[in-house]
Amino acid sequence: MSIYTISDLHLSLGMDKPMDIFGNNWKNHEKKIRDNWIKKVKKEDLVLLPGDFSWAMYIEDAKKDFEYLNELPGTKLLLKGNHDYWWESIKKMREFLKNNNFKNIDFIYNNSYIWENKIIVGTRGWSEQEENPEKIIRRENLRLEMSIKDGLQRFGEDKEIIVCMHYPPFNGYTKEELNLVKTMKKYNAKICIYGHVHGEVGKDAKQGMIDGIRFIMASSDQTNFDLIKI
Repeated sequence: MSIYTISDLHLSLGMDKPMDIFGNNWKNHEKKIRDNWIKKVKKEDLVLLPGDFSWAMYIEDAKKDFEYLNELPGTKLLLKGNHDYWWESIKKMREFLKNNNFKNIDFIYNNSYIWENKIIVGTRGWSEQEENPEKIIRRENLRLEMSIKDGLQRFGEDKEIIVCMHYPPFNGYTKEELNLVKTMKKYNAKICIYGHVHGEVGKDAKQGMIDGIRFIMASSDQTNFDLIKI
């Protein structure tokens, strides 16, 4: 069973929110993602989606986007992004999945997930350009540690840890108590996946092995709307 990732799908199948206003490469991006997905992912695989899944404001308005995702092969694990305004409590989101018979989707939200010998954890993150950066980054760091501890307690300390974030885990986290990468190293995380980055900014995104952690930037427009195998 393989693990793949792709971030920032920015779906709007139930509303009029064309993404090609951000560039011609976004034209018919839903089809590009679907075609690439079907070529790679099998029913027994896992796909990690670290944020900005749907433009919908409310979860019921995201039903067509979830239908699109549910019809694709594999188990899908979603993390909250800064544009996922539809996001609610994990109880309500799981009730939504159950009521709509969406059986291969779940969420990372102050919890953890086991996949073979790997523990999947995560938190959204934040940036120094946003409002109240220190306060929110401190909260996000606590949530990351909570997610990791949940995984270690439930699944054991002999598993590899994969961290999912939406925001890049580097920007603005200069103070020791705010440093999310330091928290990852503390618990010996091996991989960190993130998104949020688009356009020309993606060229400067930090990727590869840094301080013993493999960082993967998975924003869909930066991967040519293809999935990355972990």
